[in-house]
Amino acid sequence: MKYTPIDKLVVKPVSKLIHSSLASGIVLFSSVIVALVLANSAWANDYFHFWEYEFSIQLADWVVSKNLHHWINDGLMAVFFFVIGLELKREIMNGELSNPKNAILPIGAGLGGMIFPALIYLCINPGGNEVDGWGIPMATDIAFALGILHFLGKRVPMRLKIFLTVLAIADDLGAVLVIAFFYTSDISMYSLGIASVFLAIMFLGNILGVRSLWFYSIVGLGGFWLSFSMSGVHATISGVLAAFAIPGNVKISRISFVDRMKRLIGDYESAKVEQDTTLVSGEKMKILSKIKYYSNAAVTPLQKLENVLHPIVAFIIMPIFALANAGIAFSDEIIADLSSPVTLGIMFGLVIGKFLGVTGMVRVLTWLKLSELPKGVTWNHIIGVGFIAGIGFTMSLFINNLAFTDPVLISRAKTGILFASIIAGLIGFIILSREGRKNGVQDDA
Repeated sequence: MKYTPIDKLVVKPVSKLIHSSLASGIVLFSSVIVALVLANSAWANDYFHFWEYEFSIQLADWVVSKNLHHWINDGLMAVFFFVIGLELKREIMNGELSNPKNAILPIGAGLGGMIFPALIYLCINPGGNEVDGWGIPMATDIAFALGILHFLGKRVPMRLKIFLTVLAIADDLGAVLVIAFFYTSDISMYSLGIASVFLAIMFLGNILGVRSLWFYSIVGLGGFWLSFSMSGVHATISGVLAAFAIPGNVKISRISFVDRMKRLIGDYESAKVEQDTTLVSGEKMKILSKIKYYSNAAVTPLQKLENVLHPIVAFIIMPIFALANAGIAFSDEIIADLSSPVTLGIMFGLVIGKFLGVTGMVRVLTWLKLSELPKGVTWNHIIGVGFIAGIGFTMSLFINNLAFTDPVLISRAKTGILFASIIAGLIGFIILSREGRKNGVQDDA
């Protein structure tokens, strides 16, 4: 294949970048740093006021009006949850979650990693408005967590990365359920009913064999998301529900696809060769069109969407969310903030609660012989992942905005999330790095 200068200088490097978990983690971390710098600079007022600009969508007499901050948290993050839903459906259909024996350990670890942080938080904040923040330390930031493991490279086994991925997906699903049942305002049954009709249309399209991504985009965004956002149930839940309506089946079997490709490639080789031209003949164009058609039929719409949206979420949506939500204005009262029950509850929940929940559940499940550690994974690996799961950044910030309305509590919660994520990430990184040096490369994927 002939590579042009633009391929070598732009296309290939960018393609490699957008498919790197480490790169996405670096971009997200950079966004956090920028938000913190702006929030504590001479431009702090401009930074905070920028997110308050109002934007509206109007259809006849029906109007949705929100500020930029809410459009990001309710709109863009719905796409984030949509990708989570796609990943979850893929894992259930043909991944680690499709085999109960393989799934029980990371799912159990994820469950323990949600329960223990919430209990620790409630012990420190048993009453008042502060109690509403119990869901904040339950979350794990999959981008940061996997970014650390990818940064360690072959010093950690591939199966540990798979374990953490499934754990984080189970954790995200738990967070979605928590948001749906505990952080939802008054419900409008009328809007919810309209949303249900649009969702039913999407599932019906799936059953009838509709594979057009435009169909699911228009019905899902123009109908389902808009009506769901008016129902009182948080709009991000619509992303997960919509993902399960996306077809996950191929239109042609693997054997048939291979046979047709062999035949079409043979036809292409025997087609008339045009002399002295780089143009493709009409006969070859028809063959290439058929190759493209069958290639599309061999890929599921679910995987196409996930492949397209994942870089957008990792390099655009999550960094924008971090810019809008990670800004903490540090003041002379930072010591008082760090010693407040909300901050302490989140910090102890994420750092200690996650560690106890993940490692404790893994210990119980293996002791009961319901599961066993993946091959090549040691207990020190599990301990390291237990701490890394305490990086709750993106999801914790998101739940923080739902849990509290008091700016003081929101700020204290952000402080707890930031410091806990840094501490948990550093401890986990040190443990896994030392274990990697001690045992050498154990990547046996």
